[in-house]
Amino acid sequence: MQRAVYVTSVLLNRIFMYEYSRNILNSNVCYKQVSNLWRRLYYTNKQSLPVILGIETSCDDTGAAVVDADGNILGEALHSQLQIHLEHGGIIPPVARDLHHKHIQGIVNMALERSQYELKDLSAIATTVKPGLPLSLVVGLKYSKQLVKETAKPFIPIHHMEAHALTARMAQNVEFPFLVLLVSGGHCQLAIVRNIDNFLLLGSTLDDAPGEAFDKIARRLKLRNIPAFSTVGGGQAIETLAKEGNSHAFNFPTPLSKYRDCNFSFSGLKFRAYKIITEEEKKHDIIADLVLPNVADICASFQHAVANHIVKRVHRALLFCELKELLPMNNKVLVVSGGVACNNYIRAALKLLCDHMDFELVCPPPKLCTDNGIMIAWNGIERYRAGIGIAENLDEVDIQAKCPLGKDISTSVEELSIKFRNIKIRIPQN
Repeated sequence: MQRAVYVTSVLLNRIFMYEYSRNILNSNVCYKQVSNLWRRLYYTNKQSLPVILGIETSCDDTGAAVVDADGNILGEALHSQLQIHLEHGGIIPPVARDLHHKHIQGIVNMALERSQYELKDLSAIATTVKPGLPLSLVVGLKYSKQLVKETAKPFIPIHHMEAHALTARMAQNVEFPFLVLLVSGGHCQLAIVRNIDNFLLLGSTLDDAPGEAFDKIARRLKLRNIPAFSTVGGGQAIETLAKEGNSHAFNFPTPLSKYRDCNFSFSGLKFRAYKIITEEEKKHDIIADLVLPNVADICASFQHAVANHIVKRVHRALLFCELKELLPMNNKVLVVSGGVACNNYIRAALKLLCDHMDFELVCPPPKLCTDNGIMIAWNGIERYRAGIGIAENLDEVDIQAKCPLGKDISTSVEELSIKFRNIKIRIPQN
């Protein structure tokens, strides 16, 4: 009954918006103004859909967004610390903390202003509390607690990786259960998402994360010395250069080839790349700030090795899901999210695998893959509607630098000892 009322309310208000906009647009009032007016009238009603403010400070980006239950981004703002950390050669936690502290109020105010909502109009406030850099997480949580105490709004603590996993449901209709691959600068995890707060972890990285490996290789290759890449992240620089290189110019080992599980390892690929770079620098007499003439070949080969490793581990996860019947046979979905999910070469490699296994590949828009307040607000929407994870005692909410993603069943994958024939990754570079 409640669901029927909810759907009817949505339809009636959409009809109202259309008719009201059509009539008033005959004047000089722009559609955007009408739309914002409608939102204010609709969402301040007692029976309105939830509208949530999301705040993100888990690492080096300060993000805030206001999102509604239909997945509309009503207002957002983001302050990136990328350039500062590039100059330092990596993220320095105290620097990240100070920058979060400096910008968080302005970012939240900007998101609210763009949404044309006030704090009193919101349904709840959602904030990342785990996992992440402790000094960064504390800034977001402390600021959010202050807002909650001032407004008496419900507070929803958010698991950063769960938010990444569920962002796809904001962009398109992805039903539970589905398989998710989370690839970023700090994580590489495979999990079955059974519900909003029900995850089964199939595998994770044993050492470096792929984004971290990309950044370190980019620094070792001195890509910032190339003017075109002086202001972009290491992963983006490698992907761009790789388009001009030969992905088979250098040989890389296959990590964990003897282990029949879904775990990942990128440290071996990273050290192999270091060795190749050192050998090539000696060969070409490269000193100081000079860049290797065959840098594109190294980037292409390293990127291919990372993609190949990811595809092999995901391949086993897809087979495991089929053997254990963990996903519906008529709706097998692999969601890929996180910063590294923006890499088009890796996406294309996973698309080849999904086509081979008759899975649908779903990747949120690149803007939603990186850290942002939008995904935190959307996860808050999911939890608010389901009545799950809303804090009962604000004083008991604290940060967690490290925390698991659901229940770990990775040993079950290994016990099956699944064998399969690897697929060939052949992707045009241009």
